[in-house]
Amino acid sequence: MKKLGFLMAVAVSCMVNAQVITGIVLSKEENKPVPYANIGVEKDRLGTVSDASGKFVLDVSAVDQRKNIRVEIAGYEPFSMNVADFIRQNPHQIVLNEKVTHIKEVKLSPKKLVDKNWGSNTKNKSVNYIVNPEFNKESFFGETALQFTTKKRAKIKRINLNVAQFNSNEPVVMRYSIYSDENNLPGKSILQEDITAELTADQIKDGVFSLDVNDRNIWVQGKFYVGIQFLKAFDGNVRLSAALFKTGYLRQFYGDWEKVSIAAPAINIDVKVDKTAKNESDESSDFGSNATAGKVLHLNDADIYYESYGKGEPLFLLHGNGGSISDFSKEIPELSKHFRVIAMDTRGQGKSTDATTEPLTYIKFADDVKALADQLGMKKINILGWSDGGNTGLEFAIKYPDRVNKVITSGANVVPEGLGDQEVQNMKNEVAAKVAQHKPESEIRLIQLMIDEPKITKEQLNNIRAKVLVVAGENDMILPSHTEYIAKEIPGSEIKIYKGASHGVPVERAEELSKDVIEFIKKK
Repeated sequence: MKKLGFLMAVAVSCMVNAQVITGIVLSKEENKPVPYANIGVEKDRLGTVSDASGKFVLDVSAVDQRKNIRVEIAGYEPFSMNVADFIRQNPHQIVLNEKVTHIKEVKLSPKKLVDKNWGSNTKNKSVNYIVNPEFNKESFFGETALQFTTKKRAKIKRINLNVAQFNSNEPVVMRYSIYSDENNLPGKSILQEDITAELTADQIKDGVFSLDVNDRNIWVQGKFYVGIQFLKAFDGNVRLSAALFKTGYLRQFYGDWEKVSIAAPAINIDVKVDKTAKNESDESSDFGSNATAGKVLHLNDADIYYESYGKGEPLFLLHGNGGSISDFSKEIPELSKHFRVIAMDTRGQGKSTDATTEPLTYIKFADDVKALADQLGMKKINILGWSDGGNTGLEFAIKYPDRVNKVITSGANVVPEGLGDQEVQNMKNEVAAKVAQHKPESEIRLIQLMIDEPKITKEQLNNIRAKVLVVAGENDMILPSHTEYIAKEIPGSEIKIYKGASHGVPVERAEELSKDVIEFIKKK
């Protein structure tokens, strides 16, 4: 698609009675098939993708014929036609003009560009985003996107996908898309041409599939989204490393984008940032991999990695299961203006190691927090804990009441059933599957932790002396009744439910949460 004014034609025939549309997507000028175009119904989850030969089949029998058919692929103006008209006109051609974009050349000295990596870098093998065509054929062609933010202009050099397992003897065809922001959701594509790749086992290096897009001249600024879509069914499955509780965005073809915060695939990008811009990037601090701020506490059975920012009253940040310091990337800049922030990777997660073999416990995690506070000479600390980190914060307040001032929990639970019986059963099933597949114990222990723990009693909650702010999202995976129970049983505690938020409050409501944390800790 290098020539401007390039045209695409869709030759379509249909079986009117069954209302099954069949066709082929062609480029008019060169009369060649156009593979992997999205064909679907506007404002609907129904759709398909043309194959490598440009052919497609779409059953619109159950579709409201007042809706429109849409054909779309990066670099072309989208085509739209009423479903009823689309069915009646047989055969016919649909001609799309290629988008004509005049791109101003950007010339920057290499000295003015800084290399950065943004996004999710987890190589978690225990939490996976599973791509399996046979598991759910309807949702297989759906698209997943992650949000990024930068106040400086940046050029995307590479898109990286962390792959935990690749189980296919054939190439897995996928597409990357880059979207602008519209009302905090993915908007229009900013690409000038389609980015399609074939993923094979030999292309995965150290658990990462990296695609060079430097020559695509993709510049971004402000909020933007990187999306991934699998385009062709295959035998087998692919397991992508996933960041637990990180916010992602999902849609099926031309249906609405939906925000989800259970787990998002580990997509990250290598960029060149224009350091001459006036504002600093929101993503540029490299929290979780900052060599200047990072140190290691060496224990007998673990090395605990942590980073320190700011000055003042100590505030420990404790991430969720399978997470890392980077989960608080949106909070650290603001919180470090008011407190000495100590962000730590929990043992066996992030950059922290764990040499133990016995089952993990939140009490053990709390002991690690105390050990780090001791090392830093901190007699009394505050804690902001997300999910598992909130559980650890409560265990710390119970075991070390004289060492804690205030605790803020987001999406915490005090017994496994706080997640709901079905969620607990799902985790048991996942552990059983991993055991049957002889997966490493390290992959199993973190999930088993959530099945077995915590075991905090009502009496223990009643005896907590620290001031506690209990936070949860309105649509949190923790049962609302359980969150209310925790707040009710801790004397003098406060509770806040973030309207419209899920379990991912620290990601979805970072600015509001930071403000609430600051006010809560500073309040006498």
